[in-house]
Amino acid sequence: RTCTEKGLVMKGYLVTRRLFLARSLVALLAPARLDVQGQTLVSTVREATASYRAVAHATKEGWLPLTGCVSSPQEGAMGTHYINAALLDDGVLDPRKPEALIYEHQKGRPTLVGVEFIVLAEKWNAVPHNGPPVLLGQHFQYVGAPNRYGLQPFYELHVWAWKENPLGTFVDWHQHVSCDEVAGQ
Repeated sequence: RTCTEKGLVMKGYLVTRRLFLARSLVALLAPARLDVQGQTLVSTVREATASYRAVAHATKEGWLPLTGCVSSPQEGAMGTHYINAALLDDGVLDPRKPEALIYEHQKGRPTLVGVEFIVLAEKWNAVPHNGPPVLLGQHFQYVGAPNRYGLQPFYELHVWAWKENPLGTFVDWHQHVSCDEVAGQ
């Protein structure tokens, strides 16, 4: 082949490879952000937890406070985690059934600000997976033991579905959530 032919073949190869990589990336990311009905994880969580904005309904359905309000001197706070023990123990991740509801105490009452998906590492690792959990494209973080919750090692993902977080929807800490009102009671 001549240099021109080799150049055209190489250029065609690079264009084909770039197109393949771009299509692969789109195929990889599109389903990761959307569930089967075209909803994002945030909209799915909001739809599934709307009735739990009233903490009385959440406790009636099995969510109970695990600890007091979780805060950090530098990071902000998370709020009070209400855990559903049956969901925590089942080892199943479902975007419509978070293992924890997160409440901030404002104006004398708890206000739902987000959720936390939790799967115990022992249960997750007992079944063959390709790595740590991923739910609708969002990667979980590993929390070892001992930890502030008294749980065995687990994977977790926060979703600030009810209070916008300037640091990001899926980060652990929220700079605009406070434990001040709980501490003052």
